[in-house]
Amino acid sequence: MDDVAVLGPGGVGGLLAALLARAGATVTCLAGPSTVAVLSQQGIRVESGLFGDFTVPVRAAERLTEPVDVVLATVKATQLDAALERLPADVVASALVVPLLNGVEHVDLLRRRYPDATVVPASVRVESTRTAPGVVRHGTPFVAVELAEDDVSAPAVRRLARDLERAGVTVRVSGDAATVLWSKLTFLAALALLTTAAQAPAGEVRQQLRDDLIAVVGEVAAVARAEGADIDADRVVAFFDGIPAGMRSSMQRDAEAGNVLELDAIGGAVVRAAGRHGIAVPVTSRYVDELRARYPS
Repeated sequence: MDDVAVLGPGGVGGLLAALLARAGATVTCLAGPSTVAVLSQQGIRVESGLFGDFTVPVRAAERLTEPVDVVLATVKATQLDAALERLPADVVASALVVPLLNGVEHVDLLRRRYPDATVVPASVRVESTRTAPGVVRHGTPFVAVELAEDDVSAPAVRRLARDLERAGVTVRVSGDAATVLWSKLTFLAALALLTTAAQAPAGEVRQQLRDDLIAVVGEVAAVARAEGADIDADRVVAFFDGIPAGMRSSMQRDAEAGNVLELDAIGGAVVRAAGRHGIAVPVTSRYVDELRARYPS
């Protein structure tokens, strides 16, 4: 299996790091000094109904100093700029860089920052929370990663896909980068904006705010199609209807904890893209404005 660096071993990164390490990959987690100390001593503990409860050792460092095959960037969008200081451009020049962040605008940022690396659009669907340094609670009966490939990146992407599948992750590889990014954002924008505004889980949102749910999904899908993505709004709503009733968004959890929200990366990105294409997104904009007023950064 590939050597993998995980930038930001939180809910998503910690889960993927632990699963890959358990499957035999050499995994280095990049984090702050207190987290590095815990991971070096105790490894990562996962509590999951799907994968069981287990603890696995991983390497940990504050900064990447040796080349790796793959970098999984799993920090929050609000933390990305600072976190990239842990990832020197010369060290990752030959790596496959896979950002599993919310939003769509980070791909161009990473390609500018790491021009010699292979940055591939990707997305992850999971509810997973870091409850303490080195402890991850995985709440959904799934973890699914979608990777975009082209002629240059295909061999490395396919190799990573095999490693992730061996670790228990559901993986889809696509040649359509726009759809990879916007298919998640179409779902996530509705989940994040509505659950955070209502401070309610997905089940309550789809019952009590159904008109707004359908409107937001439709608006984001229209923007996504203008961006070149193949998005079926009805299918996104059907997926939303199938997620666990108790599922909450990470934005909702951040709001409850008093953390800075990824509102700009999720809702803001939709509104900006809509403006570029002259598409009206009134319901999405209303939620973005309401949450900006309620949770100023």
